[in-house]
Amino acid sequence: MNKIYQKARKFIYRNARPLDLARWQYHFENGSKNAVLNTLAYYQNTDGGFGHALEPDAWNPNSAPIQTWTAIEILREIGFIDNTHPIIKGILYYLESGSDFDGKFWYNTIKSNNNYPHAPWWHTESDSTCHNDYNPTACLAGFIIRFADKNSKFYKIGCRIVKEAFEQLISGKRQNDMHTTACYIRLMQYIEETGENDIIELPALRAELLEQVKNSITHNTADWETLYICKPSQFFNTKDSIFYTENKDIAEYECEYIIKTQLDDGSWSIPWGWNNYSEEWSVSKNWWKANGIILNILYLQGLGKL
Repeated sequence: MNKIYQKARKFIYRNARPLDLARWQYHFENGSKNAVLNTLAYYQNTDGGFGHALEPDAWNPNSAPIQTWTAIEILREIGFIDNTHPIIKGILYYLESGSDFDGKFWYNTIKSNNNYPHAPWWHTESDSTCHNDYNPTACLAGFIIRFADKNSKFYKIGCRIVKEAFEQLISGKRQNDMHTTACYIRLMQYIEETGENDIIELPALRAELLEQVKNSITHNTADWETLYICKPSQFFNTKDSIFYTENKDIAEYECEYIIKTQLDDGSWSIPWGWNNYSEEWSVSKNWWKANGIILNILYLQGLGKL
């Protein structure tokens, strides 16, 4: 196992962005949260949102909900919860501004993506159906009720969106998309952390998500080799997760899969690509590989394999 870790570490030091190097050092080498925050701040715009290919499949420098969601995930990854910090205050400012928001959903894609190198799924048209999905809106609403002032109008807007998202989820009217399900899991976790148990019926949310996670994971492991599929790590990376017990066998198999599929350079294959912008994709692919290394090693660690 040490060999897998050391190969991964070499790739990070040779190829990772400063942000991902700081994340690696925080998790595995006693690095500081401040180093992660300081590098993350370079991706934040004056409007408080994030851009600049923080999510490496869109090189748009402008603020976007998905890019801002990516920043939120990094804050969560390092356990950062100081709502007086400029990064969190900036995110709340961006979300409250109404940019890329129609009153119900934050847009999954934004039009200015089209003007910069990007993956085909971040290209947008005015009639895009992705504007009507709770990816990333469910997570962003959870972030609001976790960090916004409880006495503010914005907090009440966050609560309304949370209730609407919950009602759509339990109504069965939405497609079972793994990315959206992951956003609902974050929503659940944020609510649990606030202790505000009267916003929605948490037991009903947990029960629905337990079912969705179980149904989303691709159990035909032969498909893992060649297709963009859903693995347990999409939803959890520790044995403490409420999702571990019901998915224990496939979760343990993912550890074996991670171990056996590491490439010689210490990274893991990226199961997608871009149709255009081949030069930019070759750069983004390395950024994704560094991110994948961090997530895979965290998964092995969380399941007791390191």
